[in-house]
Amino acid sequence: MNHQSDQYYINQVLEGQVNAFSVLVERYQGLVYTVVYRMIKNKEQAEEVAQDSFIKAYKSLSNYRGDAKFSTWLYTIAYRKSLDAIKASKRMITSELIEEVSEGEMELVGDALNYLQVKERKKIISDSIMKLPEDEAAIITLYYFEEKSVKEIVEIVNLTADNVKIKLYRSRKKLYSILKHHISPEISSKNGRAI
Repeated sequence: MNHQSDQYYINQVLEGQVNAFSVLVERYQGLVYTVVYRMIKNKEQAEEVAQDSFIKAYKSLSNYRGDAKFSTWLYTIAYRKSLDAIKASKRMITSELIEEVSEGEMELVGDALNYLQVKERKKIISDSIMKLPEDEAAIITLYYFEEKSVKEIVEIVNLTADNVKIKLYRSRKKLYSILKHHISPEISSKNGRAI
């Protein structure tokens, strides 16, 4: 069932069979949501942005030329919609991050090594990524969380491969610095209590 190519359904929609678009939505909704959620880090907002991405794709379908895979074109729309949403709610996200970090510090039990358990480490990394500029957060997310190749990221964010590699390098350095700053006070306070 629904084993036709993306282009088949795109043609159906362009010929007036609007219901054919639901096959494309069904095919890509999980992946689009995942990309958006990992950038935005808010379930309700991610659902809204993912839905907006599909609406934008539907309205712009006649502009799709087939130069890239439909999925890449769709991810590009989702990426841009996510950046717009991040810019619109940056202040709110920053205050939520501060609250989350405070709660995380209050709940800390054990020494600094316990603090770096796998689940907590992932949360710290996610929170730290949110402190990067939007374009860098998106590239880090696409590369590490979505496991996209540099070539695929180039198509999504419309930068050269060299620019993507440079941004990945700089983003990793910034992320390391943010993580070091986030973890160091905890290590210091643990050492202070132990003395």
